[in-house]
Amino acid sequence: MRSMKKDSITHLAILATIVAGLAFAGNPAQAQDTAAPAAAAPAADATPPSTTDLEKRIDELEKELTALKSQVAAPAPAAAAPASPAPAAAATSAPAPAAPAAPSIPSLLGPVTLSGFVDAYYGYNANQPANRTTALRNFDINSDQFSLNMIELIADKAPDPAASHVGFHVSLGFGQAMNLVNSTETGSPNAPTTPVGGPVVSNFDQYLKEGYLEYLIGKKLQINVGKFVTWNGAEVIESKDNWNYSRGLLFSWAIPYFHFGASAKYAFNSKFSLTGYLVNGWNNSVDNNSGKTGAFSAAWTPNAKWSLVQNYTVGPEHNNDNSNFRNLLDTIVTYTPNAKLSLMANYDYGSDRFVLTNAAPFVLGTKAHWDGIAGYLKYAPNANWYIATRGEYFQDVGGFATGTAQNVGEFTLTLQRMLAGKIMSRLEYRYDASDHNVFPDNNGPAKRNQSTFTLGMIYAFSSADAPK
Repeated sequence: MRSMKKDSITHLAILATIVAGLAFAGNPAQAQDTAAPAAAAPAADATPPSTTDLEKRIDELEKELTALKSQVAAPAPAAAAPASPAPAAAATSAPAPAAPAAPSIPSLLGPVTLSGFVDAYYGYNANQPANRTTALRNFDINSDQFSLNMIELIADKAPDPAASHVGFHVSLGFGQAMNLVNSTETGSPNAPTTPVGGPVVSNFDQYLKEGYLEYLIGKKLQINVGKFVTWNGAEVIESKDNWNYSRGLLFSWAIPYFHFGASAKYAFNSKFSLTGYLVNGWNNSVDNNSGKTGAFSAAWTPNAKWSLVQNYTVGPEHNNDNSNFRNLLDTIVTYTPNAKLSLMANYDYGSDRFVLTNAAPFVLGTKAHWDGIAGYLKYAPNANWYIATRGEYFQDVGGFATGTAQNVGEFTLTLQRMLAGKIMSRLEYRYDASDHNVFPDNNGPAKRNQSTFTLGMIYAFSSADAPK
């Protein structure tokens, strides 16, 4: 009995020690409370527990030990995750990153602008000339047929005083207009016509209408070097920039098309500028003599309604001849009284000498001159319509310009309608008359007049108009 009691007490002490250690590890507070009775010494006067009580107590301790082992063996509960915030309203949720925008044409080109136009027409000549060519006309010379007047492609970079002071302008042209503009170009005026090794290189820049570099000095002086259209005349090569579709007599016979050389323009202020030119000559990239042609151009715009341009050009223009000079005085006045009405006048006077022939009526050394005046009126009631008229009178004394000594005039009426906001459609009637029989007629000898009808269609485009 004592042995059993002793074993029980020993057993109880061991269990109490284990329970206390496990309780401390799993739950210190609970272990402390549970182990306290076992650790506390029994009171001196306490009655020793009976064997039955000890066995009962041992069973309870074994149950508590089993429970504590289960608690220790079980994984510790994960720390409670912080409460998720309530879903934000759709309106306040963070937007998904936007896809990168596709690059635009202006952003790809930077300071360079690409532009151009397509110009086609149908012409009808009431005289029905057998060669289907309208006399005394430039560019729209074909009769009774559809024709390509010009396709032009342009690359521009304007000099910027705040950044690069260098710019350029390159213009390529294709069509009937370019054939006429560059028809006098040759590789060299002194080369033999049938050199050894092949033909003379001619029209080497057949498709180059303009190509020049620009350099801005400060903010007021600009230098250009290269090939550029003439500064003379009220009309230009591009149909879209004229009021009428056909070119007038002064454009066709009084002034040059282009020059090759250098210019210097000084803008004194927003109202007045002066430009000086030094070029090879008229309508030639390769000079035909050792002399040079000089010119000046003064432009005055006193206010928003008036503008005046005065040009003077002088220089030797004959092959291997520096002694005979050609002179040209050109005056242009523009008046715009309001946004709908515009008026313009152009006067030209030119002189030269016959130095290449002595066949009548061209006498070697004889001085010849030509002069003419043109008046223009344009009325545009809105952005889609306008009507324009032109009247001209031209004298070719000696026949130097047209090949016939004559006085000739013309009247033109043009109606323009914009189609789809992009296409310029122009319907034009023109009447030409001369004091000589210079207009071919299919029904008999040449006549002194001709009537023509033209429908022109021009589509212009520019990278500056592309979406940014």
